[in-house]
Amino acid sequence: MPLSHRITHLNGGGSDGWDLFNKARAMLARGIDVTELTIGEHDIRTDPSILEAMHRSAMGGHTGYASVPGVRQLRETVAARVQARTGVQTGVDNVIITPGGQAGLFAAHAAVCDEGDAALFIDPYYATYPGTLRAVGAVPRAVQARAENAFQPLAADVDAAATGAASLLVNSPNNPTGVVYGEDTLNGIAGVCQAHDLWLISDEVYETQVWEGTHVSPRALPGMADRTLVIGSMSKSHAMTGSRIGWIVGPREAIAHLVDLATNTTYGVPGYIQDAALFALNEGAPLEDRVAEPFRRRRALAQRILAGQNTVRLVPAQGAMYLMLDVRATGMSGEGFAEALLDTHHIAVMPGESFGAAAAGHVRVAMTIEDDAFAAALATLCDFAAERCRKAG
Repeated sequence: MPLSHRITHLNGGGSDGWDLFNKARAMLARGIDVTELTIGEHDIRTDPSILEAMHRSAMGGHTGYASVPGVRQLRETVAARVQARTGVQTGVDNVIITPGGQAGLFAAHAAVCDEGDAALFIDPYYATYPGTLRAVGAVPRAVQARAENAFQPLAADVDAAATGAASLLVNSPNNPTGVVYGEDTLNGIAGVCQAHDLWLISDEVYETQVWEGTHVSPRALPGMADRTLVIGSMSKSHAMTGSRIGWIVGPREAIAHLVDLATNTTYGVPGYIQDAALFALNEGAPLEDRVAEPFRRRRALAQRILAGQNTVRLVPAQGAMYLMLDVRATGMSGEGFAEALLDTHHIAVMPGESFGAAAAGHVRVAMTIEDDAFAAALATLCDFAAERCRKAG
């Protein structure tokens, strides 16, 4: 029996971008020692205090159906957190709890895109973005942020692509580039959204990982609160990737309809996970800083290593847990470089092409292993690049 066109065309007829990751995992399954610098999975686990809070809640009986919009106290806490960080009036009716940021992205686009609507997103992009848009029946339309502009999207490029579109998805701090969108960039994007009557969906799951500059939520810009849906998550900020808990913040009417969607799809998030998230948020900045510190430290380590060579160029690493490295001097594509590095040195990095055409000739390195091993792997990558560059010359 045939399956739906929607489900069979989630990847647009091409790769889902995870080919090299899957190859590395297959090598590991065969007993080959592979250094994995591929996905954004912390090398520390969820803090034991959070797990203890989760256990107490579960053993205390919070294992039945939880409130679909989310436990009220958690929604109030998220609202207060967002208001304190952005200055935008935010109440409990502006928040819905979701099963992670990915579910939030799906729900947000379901809320603002009808079947066949064009939905804009910035290239380079997190690998699931185009499939998420297709999953709600939207037509993905990429807007390239170019390497020569340090991967800051230009308002003129967004404007040129915006005619007839329903929404624009942005992500800052950015995965995969590590770039934090500047205020000029975001003001330009806000102007385009208002001129073309676009919804803005802002993926802010890396907001606690900013190494240079300042994270600005576009919902805080003039005229944007009523047309912006913000995606948040506990995954990156609190190392709770497997707990699958996040939120959407937006206008009350949109959140009310998103509650209807959740009622007919996920039916909410387990109460004991919400209680653990509430505990974690109430621990405040010290816990978030502890989770972020290894990436801050490894970024500085990487900067020192990369400063000692002239083949691999570091894209400004302003935030998130990744480095985007320009390897075009080797004469290789990002995909070719990553494949060869894996085959010869058993180091797995993600090809830039996994994240869109704009990142061709780059590789993304996740800073997610212990410091010494990370430094050794990065030094090997640089030596490998230099060798390839000599051969190309």
